[in-house]
Amino acid sequence: MPQPHPTANPATTAPATRRSLLVLAAVALLLSSCGLRPGGHADAGGDVATPPLSEAKVLDDPRSWEGAVHAGLPDEPVDPVADSPTQTLPVTLTDSQGTRVTVTDTSRVLALDIYGTLSRTVYELGLGDALVGRDISTQFDEAKNLPLVTSNGHDLNAEAILELDPTLIITDTSLGPWDVVLQMRDAGIPVVVVDSTRSVDNVGSLTQEVARALGVPDVGRRLADRLEKQTRSTLAEIAAVAPKRVQDKPRMVFLYVRGQAGVYYMFGEGSGADTLITALGGYDVAGEIGWNGMKPVTDEGIIDAQPDVVLMMTKGLESVDGVDGLLERLPALAQTPAGQKRRIVDMSDAQILGYGPRTAAVLEALAVAVYAPGSAAPSAGEHR
Repeated sequence: MPQPHPTANPATTAPATRRSLLVLAAVALLLSSCGLRPGGHADAGGDVATPPLSEAKVLDDPRSWEGAVHAGLPDEPVDPVADSPTQTLPVTLTDSQGTRVTVTDTSRVLALDIYGTLSRTVYELGLGDALVGRDISTQFDEAKNLPLVTSNGHDLNAEAILELDPTLIITDTSLGPWDVVLQMRDAGIPVVVVDSTRSVDNVGSLTQEVARALGVPDVGRRLADRLEKQTRSTLAEIAAVAPKRVQDKPRMVFLYVRGQAGVYYMFGEGSGADTLITALGGYDVAGEIGWNGMKPVTDEGIIDAQPDVVLMMTKGLESVDGVDGLLERLPALAQTPAGQKRRIVDMSDAQILGYGPRTAAVLEALAVAVYAPGSAAPSAGEHR
């Protein structure tokens, strides 16, 4: 496979940030070069909804169920926090890479990242009409007909971007090649690079970064407050049903799989999967076994982890023909409680680690799958 897209200058990037950037670059590499192509994403619009956690039948023991479960999360209409908000321009800011950027015109905007988080944020700020193109992960109804500016999965296409004549590009370091971003700057297009970290903890701050670039900081604070309130409420609901004692929490790992390319990775500390597992009230095994970032799965790593539940992207599970194919390709998994009980939870590729405006909904759907699997749909090909 080709090398990961270059990101920030390692010499000028703090260690924690640098680790996050490298993880995101590796994710972008895997998604773009290992089988995910336009049209290959799970279509959230056709997904079957998982019921609210408050209406689900929660198990006494989250390690007692069997059979793979799909955490369904259909697309929901955008709910802007403001209608046609008044913008204050020009705005001069220092982006996450320390670059000084002046934005004078937001009439033609591109908001691009690996999960479609930034474009959805622009819409939720009430400025969706300014978007003139999209990345492959942006598939919600209001934006899905915009022209693509990514090719071969998640590679930025310089010609496609320039043809749209953008007046502002908001992006992070999850897409590449990075030379394309530099080329856009050389062409005189203001490029604002926002935080590439994706976690429950920075949903609000990321939202405000986008809002500042668009000249609507007050609207950004309102949206950030709304999202943080929703997330806190969902976290409280999850905490109420999750086991309180550490020894009772389900041991979880996140596997990234692309069977057609022979790619099998386990995501660890600093990958975004760790904060997801913690938010779900699970026990993050990666921290226990010292699994940092994302690395190829080994038999030893799987056996040491002894997961009770495995989280996966839907297309990853499909790429190995479901649970049977996964256990055939990773026989060590069959020596764990998750493999023996077929406890696999999958969710759409574009949603499960995207965070952003739908963070609360993602967490709730996954929590239902983990703690009330009888209320969720079986994974494709799995019958319970």
